[in-house]
Amino acid sequence: MIVGITARAAGTDAPAEQRFGRAPYFVFVDTETGKAESVENPLIDAAGGVGPRAVQLLSEHGATILVTGQVGGNAARALAAGGIKVYAYSGNGSVADALAEYTAGNLQPISLA
Repeated sequence: MIVGITARAAGTDAPAEQRFGRAPYFVFVDTETGKAESVENPLIDAAGGVGPRAVQLLSEHGATILVTGQVGGNAARALAAGGIKVYAYSGNGSVADALAEYTAGNLQPISLA
């Protein structure tokens, strides 16, 4: 399973980011192999409509789970349509911390309805 986590920089030691569409980076972690890939967000300075395009980026990297702080309405609709489940991480920890909280079952799902 691929988990996408919003981040302020590359790598699993980077601080987790609360914003989804304008997160500086997405870190994709394969929970089976532990392999992580950091992708710089090309949409960070884009004009409107960022959320749905960021969802497309998640899909292209095979993410089925997103861990982030918050998502807007357009992004929520696109995530729901794409079958990507979203979990809220509101801590100040790293990407690795957010992943550990998700893995432990400590994060609440964000309603996409």
